[in-house]
Parts: sequence; C-alpha cells; structure tokens
Amino acid sequence: MKRTYVLDTNVILYSPGAIFSFGENDVVIPEVVLEELDSFKKDKNDLGANARHASRLLDKLRKEGKLNKGVLLPGGGKLKVEMNHQNTTIPISWDKTKPDNRIIQICKGLKEKGEDVCLITKDIFERIKADTVDIDAEDFYEKVVPENESQYTGRIDLYASSDKIDEFYHNKVIDIKDLLYYCNSTDEYAIPNLYSNEFIILHTLDNPRKTALGRFDGKKVVPLYYKDMCPLGLTPRNVGQRFMLEALYTNASSAPLVIVKGPAGTAKTLFSLAVGLNKILEDGTNQYRRILVCRPNVTMDEDIGFLPGTEEEKIAPFMRPVFDNLEILMDSDEKERYKNEKELTDKIKELFDRRIITTEAVAYLRGRSIVKNWVIIDEAQNLTPKQVKAITTRVGEGTKLMLIGDPDQIDHPFLDSRSNGLCYASEKMKGSELCYQVTLKYDECERSPLAYEASKRL
Repeated sequence: MKRTYVLDTNVILYSPGAIFSFGENDVVIPEVVLEELDSFKKDKNDLGANARHASRLLDKLRKEGKLNKGVLLPGGGKLKVEMNHQNTTIPISWDKTKPDNRIIQICKGLKEKGEDVCLITKDIFERIKADTVDIDAEDFYEKVVPENESQYTGRIDLYASSDKIDEFYHNKVIDIKDLLYYCNSTDEYAIPNLYSNEFIILHTLDNPRKTALGRFDGKKVVPLYYKDMCPLGLTPRNVGQRFMLEALYTNASSAPLVIVKGPAGTAKTLFSLAVGLNKILEDGTNQYRRILVCRPNVTMDEDIGFLPGTEEEKIAPFMRPVFDNLEILMDSDEKERYKNEKELTDKIKELFDRRIITTEAVAYLRGRSIVKNWVIIDEAQNLTPKQVKAITTRVGEGTKLMLIGDPDQIDHPFLDSRSNGLCYASEKMKGSELCYQVTLKYDECERSPLAYEASKRL
C-alpha cells in the first residue's frame, strides 16, 4: 500500500535529497516547513547551504507542475506542498502557531482523509508528540548505519591452538584458516570473516593467559610493528591504545585515514597529537609539514565571523581540549608539570608560533588540497556524512587524516549514533586497504579512576 511521508524541516536541513528517498510513495512538505527553510537560507553554515540546495530542488520540481496539486517524483510517487487541514483538531493545549504542532496537525488531517501517513522527523520530542495523537513517526537515515552494538569496531577476538600462537610469534604470520571465531548467539566456533586492517586479539583455547596481538593484512594475520612505541614518553596502557598506535604510526602511503572511536578518557586526542609531534619534531624524515587540528562544532552552532580577533583567536576557545592535551605532552613529568605555568604555556605557544600546530574551522577546509599534513578532526561525531566526505576528499599526497570522537557524545541537533559522520565513515571505510580503525572500550579509559568509574556508571 502506498504511504504518505510528511517531512519535517530538520530532515530537509539534514539532507535536501530526502524528498527523493521514498520510492513510489508520496511525499508531503507542509507550508510551514517552507517558511522555516526560508529562515535558514542566508546562514553561512551547512544548514544554510542545505536550505539553499533544497530551494533549488523544489524550484526545479515547481517547473514541472503545481506543487500544491502534486508533482511526479523520479521514484514514481508525488511531491506535494500541503496548506490545508487548518481546522483539524489537535490537543487544546498545543500552540497551533508552533511549526511542530502545525506539521502534526497536517499529518492528522491527511490520516483522517484515509491516507496511510508517516511523519519523518529527526526531532525525538516531535515523534513522541505524534505518537500521542496516533500518528506513525520515524527518524530519517540517508546513509544506512547499523545500531550501536552492530557497528564496526575494527577489532575482534579470535582463538587458535597454543602451537599456532607459538608459530605466530616465531614466523610472524598465521593463516586465517587456523583461527576460530566464537559466536555467542549459536555458542559455536567458526572460521572468521575478517576485513582488511582489522585488529585481532589472539587467545589460546587451552590457556587464557596466552595471547597475541595482530592485524589482518587482507590475506593473513601479521604482528603489530608499533604497539610498544612511546611517542614523547607516552606509554600505551591497554590493548586498544596499542592498536591505536599501530594505526597512527603506519605511514600515510599505507594508511592515509585513521578512524578512532571511543569514550572520553581513552586518550584518542592525546595519542593523535603525541604521534604527530613525534613525527614532526623527532622523526627527522620531514614526512609531515605541520599538524592541522579541526573541531566541527566551531561553526555548527556559532558563526565565528561575528567573534572578535583573527581566525585562530576566534577558534581558540573551542580548542581548549587540545591545549589541555598539549600540556601533558610538553612535560611528561606529572609531579613537575604544573610548577612553572608560564614556562609550560610558552612551550605550547611556541608550537603555534612556529606553525608546527595550526587550527582551522571545518568549514574552511572546503576547496583545499591538503598536502603532507597531519590532520586531526577532533569530535568528529558532530560531523554530518556530507562533511566527512568533503573533508576526506581534501586529503592530498602525503597527508594522514585522523577522524576521532565519541558517538555517545553528540551535540549536533540533527545527528545521532547512526546518522553522524564518524560512524558513517567507519561503516563505509571498513575493509579499505587505506583505512585503519579501532574502537576503544569503556574499560580502556585511562584519564583517572573517576573518569573510568563515571564511564561505566553514568
């Protein structure tokens, strides 16, 4: 049966092409959505760009017929701008001038006409309100990403005989046919299906304490080469951090993209900065020219053009977490680190003055070709899939790109654990020979005992 999908403003702002995503079904845009889109069209951020894109799509469709009557879509359904149902009853306490309530009123009016209506909105409260008046409501996912527990982690536990692990240590290789994967749902062992560059914890079937770490290179499992590196005196404290070091230290020619997901306190930003500084200051190979650090929320909710100062001065408040990590890296002695605050500040300032580290708003990466840079995109869970693609395609020869973030700490109003750019990139890039990735676990939080306890309980 053909359905009628009513689109909320936030769906179109998230993805203007959403109007073409419902196949043979009909799509309805309430007139209040057009008003809301119009209010965004002059914004200089992604929301403004998407509002303008939507206006161009609708204008093109307008030329093919009357939008208030319905215009044929490529998939076979019709697109209609709905202006009726002003007198449809909604709860008396609801303000009818509020756009969300007007959209639900139209849904209710269409349903009373006999249409099979579904409201598509990224607003959780609007979905709840729709449910209270018996209107079906769903989220919108332009890019299909699995639920949290099914998302790719870049790491897997496998099992082998004790003899095979001994051979692995001696020969530096183990064949996939000698490994077993334990499936919880069936309580059985099976030959694993591995992705290129997936990290592996090898266990023996008869001795739980006997383990080994490796990586699937696309054909066989090989040892980690950089797991014991200590960039700027920073020592890995758990398996996840060893996997992360392997990904970060591997040359840009082999691993130009690194994706690291994980909760707060797992040292994602700290290790990314440490390895980058080690490569530039101590490596001596001139492999990278500088470190470029970006955080997507700089321009997501704030227009930095209205803030005083230079670009770096405008961005500085948003980069405070980066400075906190640099304080740790510039003085590895925890007891002496903060005794001379001015000296510590001067060391960090020198990194920026010499342009060893530079900061930039994500919006300013458009149109660039970034060559021989160590690029860290912090808080990448606040990127949209569109932004991830735009950033990744800016990577030039010799540049290494790190996308790092925590999918459980999303600040963007239109994103969640399935629709954010970090998880989207993780799913789409799994198995790529040019991408290394790892998801750190809650028990790998090393910030402090309190941080670990909070990550488990809160």
